Amino acid sequence: MRDIDIPPSWLVLHIGAAWVLSLVSPSVFGAWGVVLGPGLVGLGALVLGAAALQMVRSRTTVIPRRTPSALVTGGMFAWSRNPIYLADAVILSGAILWLALPLVASFVWLIQTRFIRDEEARLTEAFGPEFDLWASRTRRWFGAMVRAEKRGLK
Repeated sequence: MRDIDIPPSWLVLHIGAAWVLSLVSPSVFGAWGVVLGPGLVGLGALVLGAAALQMVRSRTTVIPRRTPSALVTGGMFAWSRNPIYLADAVILSGAILWLALPLVASFVWLIQTRFIRDEEARLTEAFGPEFDLWASRTRRWFGAMVRAEKRGLK
């Protein structure tokens, strides 16, 4: 079970549920969903691929629950501590727009409770203050934090 309890499995399950429900649910997004949905799926796939490649190039694991060998803080990881999960949520959002079903909140909650908290504990254990510093300046999902000192407001 642990081998399939990984974020891509949950993403596929949620997209499958969205597809099944779309068979009996009317579209609420209409043409907008058909246009924006595939674009979000593509954008999410690009972000996911770029972030995974960055982790591979840094010679650290992409697999949750494995011990990391490097703390990746640059590139995509300067904007999000979890760009791969952010990409998963964008992909699911696109699929939902396309299929017109609200499962994104469920997916984000599941990823945060089943994976992110455990990963952050492993990063804290492995990298201590270095991770804490990065976490203090990088949001969990998206956006670098602007510190008061950077804005000249000490």
